[in-house]
Amino acid sequence: MRILLIIIAFINGGYMLLDGIYVMLKGKYIGPEKPGPWANLFSKLAVNIFKLGPLFVVYGLVWLLFLYGLFTTQTWAYKLGLAISILSLWYLPVGTVLSITVFIVLIVAKQKIGL
Repeated sequence: MRILLIIIAFINGGYMLLDGIYVMLKGKYIGPEKPGPWANLFSKLAVNIFKLGPLFVVYGLVWLLFLYGLFTTQTWAYKLGLAISILSLWYLPVGTVLSITVFIVLIVAKQKIGL
């Protein structure tokens, strides 16, 4: 379970960090021209989705901080993992699935992963 969480945190955090840096440098996200379903909600709120790079960088860094805490068995990693997995649910579709997985594993296997 711990290895699964480490892999997911690395994938989620690394991708969000890279995607945030990429959009700040290139003005578009990695992948298709039109971002995922999450962009529709932000567009309806009149938010320029191509200006959200810093938000993605922060999310990516927080995921990587969770990865560090998990890897070094820090007690704060449990709460941070729950929080960042909830806050990342909007990143449809892959981020949502990964976030739900992290949330469930943290709740179900807290003792098994040493947190």
